[in-house]
Amino acid sequence: MVERLRVTEEDSMRVAEDDLREVARAIFLKCGVPDEDAERATDVLVTSDLRGVESHGVSNSLRGYVQGFKEDEINPAPQWKILRETPSTANIDSDRGLGIVVGPKAMEIAIEKARNVGVGVVTIRNSRHLGMISYHAMMALEHDMIGMSMSSCPANVNPTFGAEARFGTNPLALAAPGDRETPFVFDAAMSIVPANKLVLARRLGVKLLPGWVADEDGTPLMHEVDAPPQGPDGIPMANILPLGSTVDLGSHKGYGLMAVVDILGGILSGGGYGLVPGRPNFNHYVAAYDIEAFMDTAEFKSTMDEWLHALRTTRPAPGHDRVIYPGLMEAETVENRRANGIPLHVEVIEWFRSTCSRMGIPFNLA
Repeated sequence: MVERLRVTEEDSMRVAEDDLREVARAIFLKCGVPDEDAERATDVLVTSDLRGVESHGVSNSLRGYVQGFKEDEINPAPQWKILRETPSTANIDSDRGLGIVVGPKAMEIAIEKARNVGVGVVTIRNSRHLGMISYHAMMALEHDMIGMSMSSCPANVNPTFGAEARFGTNPLALAAPGDRETPFVFDAAMSIVPANKLVLARRLGVKLLPGWVADEDGTPLMHEVDAPPQGPDGIPMANILPLGSTVDLGSHKGYGLMAVVDILGGILSGGGYGLVPGRPNFNHYVAAYDIEAFMDTAEFKSTMDEWLHALRTTRPAPGHDRVIYPGLMEAETVENRRANGIPLHVEVIEWFRSTCSRMGIPFNLA
């Protein structure tokens, strides 16, 4: 999390995990989401908040989902189906279902295929937002597998040298287990910043960092600028830049990685790609790799421990206390928030209060 986008204690309230789960689940149920799916969707969002990924937790995502249900952009009870299947692969039509509902089901299929033949890969078309994508990759960890997930998103990011959006933020995640060390969990947008973090910046009243967005001509703005307003669809009205921001800083690498996600998560699913058919359509890719199919699992996890230990005990540079690796700080945040509550901005609390009142749901977060 970028430090300036952290919710301060002065502007937030701490809420208990169980209370947040209860109210989020009740909202999903009121929107017509079946009980089991509401439970899973709630778990994806609250897990995101527990790990400190507020941009994809209840703060930002839930209100967008509620609006999507209201406008019939999201199917609350999708009749998803497998269109093609082999022993190691499957392709799913999500029937406009939320990715946080259908994605875990697809990952369960991928895990079962990996258990049977070593690798399982599932693509998902005609879907909606996948939430914190590392959630799906992390599902493989408890099975001693490596998990991978990615999402081809509606376009709001300019390619290098481009003056208009051609890609989504196209996040990619990979989770791999250790033995005693905290699992490695990489989760990042292939743009310089996720669109949801621009929403956070506007809510917190802070400026965007240099290199996050371009002007209307596509020129990267290498100075701080105000957070953009949200459009009618709730999406920030900004030209986000690829990872790297400028070609001198490696934006062509972010551009290339966004293209990789569009190919594997979008075009391979048969659902198009970020630009076509566009919002609100998302397409996804999840995969599981059974470690035992490649090498002895115990040896893999032991070697992972050695590697992860070497990373976190790296001598820190001046001004820094330590070196962390992907997944370590998030795991520490889970411990803290389970013990001390999840901080929600007061504006988010008020949204919950008014939404619960409108839906006739008990409000128990204050």
